[in-house]
Amino acid sequence: MRKIPKKAKLILEDGSVFEGISFGAEKSVAGEVVFNTGMVGYPESLTDPSYRGQILTLTYPLIGNYGVPKSEEDKFGIEKNFESKTVQITALIVSDYSFEHSHWQSERSLAAWLKEEGIPGLTGIDTRMLTKKLREKGVMLGKIEFEGEEIELSDPNERNLAGEVSCKQPIMYKSGGSGPSIALLDCGVKNNIVRSLLARGCTVIRFPWDYNIFDGKHKFDAVFVSNGPGDPKQCTATIESLRKAMEKEIPTFGICLGNQILALAAGADTFKLKYGHRSQNQPCVLEGTKKCFITSQNHGFAVDEKSIPDGWKPWFTNLNDGTNEGIRHKGKPFMSLQFHPEATPGPVDTDFLFDEFVKIAKGAEK
Repeated sequence: MRKIPKKAKLILEDGSVFEGISFGAEKSVAGEVVFNTGMVGYPESLTDPSYRGQILTLTYPLIGNYGVPKSEEDKFGIEKNFESKTVQITALIVSDYSFEHSHWQSERSLAAWLKEEGIPGLTGIDTRMLTKKLREKGVMLGKIEFEGEEIELSDPNERNLAGEVSCKQPIMYKSGGSGPSIALLDCGVKNNIVRSLLARGCTVIRFPWDYNIFDGKHKFDAVFVSNGPGDPKQCTATIESLRKAMEKEIPTFGICLGNQILALAAGADTFKLKYGHRSQNQPCVLEGTKKCFITSQNHGFAVDEKSIPDGWKPWFTNLNDGTNEGIRHKGKPFMSLQFHPEATPGPVDTDFLFDEFVKIAKGAEK
């Protein structure tokens, strides 16, 4: 017999209250309430380190119907079905949780997974009303409270979230190929970014976000800075590493948070978006062309395009709101993207950009 689930409340900083039914861990938590408009991909999204500190609302109404796949590694020793080793969100909000699941890859239910990971989940919430409120007022702080367990609101962006999700020691990945060696600054890297580089024959040395990659202990041909959570201005050590890389004219590439960090290192500025871009259907146009790509995105901050210094140019632009989706130096091998060419979840239309970076890095091999 199924246990009767507890009720809990989602309380926003503006005083709004949404009552729902628990299907995850039964504990009170606080974070930043955001929404994702993707239809599928919750195993990948929930393990994306960029969601650290956030209470994630999924706008697609039916969630959990295909369960959760088992944990298994690929030929490189990297988790195949998840983007990190743990669920990264603070809590999950859905409209209609499917208590029955069916899929040939499914090993357990979403509810069982959330309980194992200690992550609350609420169903029965009017996610349409909640999303409309977040679009109109912007993302807000919020908390999930169970009866008798009151907590205070807290802003996760005041923490160094990238430091929380970064690796703690350097990790070496060898593809067995003849590609260049990449120094990857881990601010919360997704597994498929590492896999995408290895699949192109690269050796990847994954460093903590604040590691001094120029200490002489490691040789590399190019620098990569990853996606991750929070305010890019918290990543001061990473910004300084990219400044040194550019001074040495080492090929440098960034994705998502990495786009913002590269912009800051170049002298540009960043700002917080009203409600961010979190979905797998964001249209981005390649500057100077009429080519539009559908991209996967998960970010709450963006580069202020007006602040991009001389010598740099916009690379891609979001067609929904006109915000910057990438920058590139006009004459040197420095470039970055706001969206996710590695997908997982989402379209793989832009994975050719990894090829472009690896080709540039290979040309820099010593």
